Amino acid sequence: MTEPAAERSRVYRTEAIVLHQQDYGEADRILRLLTPQGRLDVIAKGVRRATSRKAGHIGLFARVQLMLARGKSLDVVTQAEALETYVALGRDLRRFSHACYVGELAAAFSQHQEECRSLYGLLADTLARLCQTPDLELWTRRFEVRLLAVSGFWLELYRCVICGAQIEPRPNAWSADEGGIICPRCALERERLPTMSLSAQKVLRFLARRPDADVAKLRLTVATSAEVRALLRGYLRQTLERELNSAGFMDRLEQDLRDLASAPSQADDTQPDTASS
Repeated sequence: MTEPAAERSRVYRTEAIVLHQQDYGEADRILRLLTPQGRLDVIAKGVRRATSRKAGHIGLFARVQLMLARGKSLDVVTQAEALETYVALGRDLRRFSHACYVGELAAAFSQHQEECRSLYGLLADTLARLCQTPDLELWTRRFEVRLLAVSGFWLELYRCVICGAQIEPRPNAWSADEGGIICPRCALERERLPTMSLSAQKVLRFLARRPDADVAKLRLTVATSAEVRALLRGYLRQTLERELNSAGFMDRLEQDLRDLASAPSQADDTQPDTASS
């Protein structure tokens, strides 16, 4: 007997990346997913039981193939097969903090999008990069720039966002409100706009347009890296109208690691006993 079309449509497959997990009830877990079709919240029933076969396949940031059944409020995970678990992210706290940040950004920008194929591919590629790269900051900046592009929040890096004049190769002003560079003449009409160095302008253009192979060769000074991070973070905060929770976690971790690296070791503080008897 042929299964009715309505019954067949209750069950569907999708590839997904797990962005967030929340325990629910005694053994269930609610998952926030990014799929090529958009963001989706589902429930994995019984997944926290020791006998669950799905538990090892739907961990945080895993890329999975899912079978789902449509539910009244949340669709239900019926089958799960891990395609990539990005194991390195769970073994290194710095890598994990950057993954949390890009994952939260992906969740925020996919909230009202029905089509997320480009964002999905970008996130999958970035998570793989974060597993391997020694330069986490560079690839996080790359993700931010590309995320803004695929989400429709283009940064204007070549013409003044006020008058439309072509930007000259010199320090210019930056406006998070306007989403781009402002020429010096227009900047005079506005108050307290941050100055954007020529190096930062070149880096943002490079990240926006060049392929991954070229980005992998890029090396930034500490000052330029910090400037680009601040400019993008401000624009993202302006666009989302809030600060990301993971941004504070990532910043605190980086500061703690810097403090630890600069602190004198216990061995250095201990002076040898040279007193004669």
